[in-house]
Amino acid sequence: MDLKKISILIPCFNEEQTVGNTLSFLRLKLGPDPEIIVVNDGSSDRTKEILSGLKDVIVINSKINRGYGASLKKAINASTREVVVWFDADGQHHPDDLVALATPVVSGDLDANIGARNSKDAFVLKRAPGKFLLRSVSQIVARRSIPDLNCGFRCFKTKLIKKYLTLLPDGFSASSTSTLLMIRRGYRVDFHPVKSSLRGGGKSRVSIVKDGLRTLRLIGNILLLFDSFLVFTAFSFLMLSTGLVYSFYIAYTLRLGIPVLGATAILIGVLTFFMGLISSQISELRKELLESM
Repeated sequence: MDLKKISILIPCFNEEQTVGNTLSFLRLKLGPDPEIIVVNDGSSDRTKEILSGLKDVIVINSKINRGYGASLKKAINASTREVVVWFDADGQHHPDDLVALATPVVSGDLDANIGARNSKDAFVLKRAPGKFLLRSVSQIVARRSIPDLNCGFRCFKTKLIKKYLTLLPDGFSASSTSTLLMIRRGYRVDFHPVKSSLRGGGKSRVSIVKDGLRTLRLIGNILLLFDSFLVFTAFSFLMLSTGLVYSFYIAYTLRLGIPVLGATAILIGVLTFFMGLISSQISELRKELLESM
């Protein structure tokens, strides 16, 4: 495989303990051919100082922390190669897997290849319930099995992923969103087994409340972006069925005709159904417009 066709994109926030070793190991294993772009996302530690001493890496410094997805979007726009590989700065990914991951994309056999970690490697007890719910919803949206929804080690054709940058969130959900975008838009997507080590220091940045709310918000965003008609239809059915049952009960048993509350529920259900149709069309037009650019 021609490594000169690859840009390795590394978002980085407060990774002074790992980023230097990660970059050195990448160069040792892959040599000088791949383009490496590191986005320092407003780090408050010595990350910027460490990166400033590197000559064979393109470094983009952000003044403020904008998020994982925002950093990747900056790196994608700065890339000059045909294929981009997302790679974390914390040392959990292995350069040995990069060639195997990128080869089918470089050769044109795939449009995207996504790393699939061993379930034990990716397991964090506090995040397990949220990840299970998110993965279940995502597989319903994708209409296929997803071995690993949000692994940060993945590969895309550069021109392809650039089309959808405005749809990618600025936060960590950029990984999940990009997975579903590629699948739902009908691109050739596969999942490749990759090794994953504990992040530098073995520490997990987990907050049950914060991550729980983030997961719920991500599920909502995914449903509205990819399956808005399903969401509106479900709510429409709930309102219609409730309104009809309640109205029938009042009209038949109490002989009072159709109650105002029942009629209101039925009307809301009908309006919600048509809102779902409109929302679905807007979502599809938005994605098609990006693809035509």
